[in-house]
Amino acid sequence: MSISDLFQPLTLLHGPPMRNRFMLAPLTNQQSGYDGTASEYDHQWMEQLAQGGYALIQTCATTVEAGGIAFARQLGIHSDAHLPGLTRIANTIREGGGLSAVQLHHAGHRANPILGGIPAPASSYTVPGVRAIPTEVVERIRDSFITAAKRAQMAGFDCVAVHGAFGWILSEFLSPELNDRRDRYGGSMENRARLTMEVIEGIRRACGPDFQIGWRLSIERYGLQLDELRELTAEIFNRELIDYLDLALWDSAQVVREGTFRGKSMLSVFTSLPRKGVRVGAAGKIMSAHRAARLLDEGCDFVLIARAGILQRDFPLQVMADPRYESPTLPVTAAYLRRGGLSERFINHLRGWPSFVLPGSL
Repeated sequence: MSISDLFQPLTLLHGPPMRNRFMLAPLTNQQSGYDGTASEYDHQWMEQLAQGGYALIQTCATTVEAGGIAFARQLGIHSDAHLPGLTRIANTIREGGGLSAVQLHHAGHRANPILGGIPAPASSYTVPGVRAIPTEVVERIRDSFITAAKRAQMAGFDCVAVHGAFGWILSEFLSPELNDRRDRYGGSMENRARLTMEVIEGIRRACGPDFQIGWRLSIERYGLQLDELRELTAEIFNRELIDYLDLALWDSAQVVREGTFRGKSMLSVFTSLPRKGVRVGAAGKIMSAHRAARLLDEGCDFVLIARAGILQRDFPLQVMADPRYESPTLPVTAAYLRRGGLSERFINHLRGWPSFVLPGSL
């Protein structure tokens, strides 16, 4: 496909279409208030992105319960007190012409007690001294995801993105390595997937037919089994339970190293599935116009821009203006990010990423 195909609209099963094939990946930035309220830094970041040409902009991982916090200054949606700031974000994105989504997140066993987090492991051996959460707590967390989605809808967002990646609670429950439960949320793959399915189905019931639902899935580490995840994804596609799948890959070009699909591209394991009306996109080192267009050739319906969107907030517009556009080479100086409009809070967060901010740069 050509670069121009990246600027074709894309219909979704529910709600309005995407105006092009660029979606902003959910990016942790640690710049909200300590209580989860959106700060001026959050609004400034979203204002930049809203003018950047994206079809759909997702927030960072946003807490569905106060006890599910993973990062300092993490955005929250677990209280009605968060609604004014979230409403302002949704309005800002809409004014820029894009669709908006809140990424719903609970850290599960990785909740940070130093920040007031309450570790919620699926199994009793995951966190020393912390027993597996009982069934009623699993059900409470499920309901918190659904309530948070309704809150996002009230704030004016078009969509919620359910965070099922990176070993956070939904990913944790999917893992046979991290989930040894004996209730209806453990054991078989059907049971381990039950929490994810109940969250997605509950959001659809609560938010109705015009609201959009995305699902972020990672398929590496944390004991996750590729064959199982492919089977689960096939069922979700077949039942058209979501509007889009966001494959969170560290590298969109990576190859499966072992097992049934050894030698195949990780992406092809999922793009080869019949998807009915569900759309599929991927993140992972998409740093140029050429790579973005190439992913459409490889079976994606859209692309998720992460690091390239931090380096240049209007990545889609850069690609439109220059079909040979390539992102600046990493690492960059803190001064470069500051000139681009990033807050000191965001820059300090990025200093923790390998090879993003040049060490010692001011």
